[in-house]
Parts: sequence; structure tokens; C-alpha cells
Amino acid sequence: MTCFRRAGAISPHHLNRKADQSSMNTSKVLLALLTILALSTGQILFKLSASQIDFRLAKFIPSLLNPTLIIALVIYGVATVLWLAVLKTTPLSVAYAFTSLAFFLVPILSSVFLHEALKARTFVGAIFIICGVYISLIA
Repeated sequence: MTCFRRAGAISPHHLNRKADQSSMNTSKVLLALLTILALSTGQILFKLSASQIDFRLAKFIPSLLNPTLIIALVIYGVATVLWLAVLKTTPLSVAYAFTSLAFFLVPILSSVFLHEALKARTFVGAIFIICGVYISLIA
């Protein structure tokens, strides 16, 4: 058995796999959304932990042991596993469109948990992002 395929040769297994990946059903959408929620939550926790990190050489390593940062890293690890599950059954070009939703979700979460200003243009941008995700799903 060779490690390389002839150019243009597609196995029946490859064709079936492509057929399985061609659509986003409800569970795939929910899994992608859960991944983006986890990544967005991780961003808020990274922001909270950043104020506790001391970048001076002698204190840098100990400051990395703060619980907020550790929780953020664990959440990112879980999000990575979820993202791999999404990518296993979904074309990257479709799944990756969901990551743009974080550009809307992170400002909302930062407004709620970090008391950062939420501007009207964030909502205008969100409309375009949601429309773009929708278009990528129906295409």
C-alpha cells in the first residue's frame, strides 16, 4: 500500500466522507457554538488573569500559577477538543465561519463581566457577521 494517492484518484471512502461533511445539522451547529462560547469565555478569563501576571523575570513563573489563568487554559483545552470534533465532520470552510461569532460574543461578555463599553457599531458588525455565517451555511 502506498502512502501517496495518484493525482485525481479518489477512493470511495473519500467520497462518502465528503458527502457526510457537506451539511451542518443541528448538533454540528450546537457543537460549533459551544466551542465559540468556550473560546470567548477563555478570552474573558485571560483578560482577568493578565492583570495578575508579573512580567519581571523572578516573578513571572509563579504568577502563571494564578487560578484564573489555569481555568482559562483548561477551557481553551476543552474548546480545542470540541473544535476537533467539529472539524472531524464539517468542512473547515464551513466550520471556520463560526469563529467570527466570537467578534460579537467577546465584546458582550467583556461588557457584562469586565464592565467595558459596548458600542452600537458592535451590534451593526454583529448583524453582518451573523448574515455571513448564515450565508456560509446555506451555500
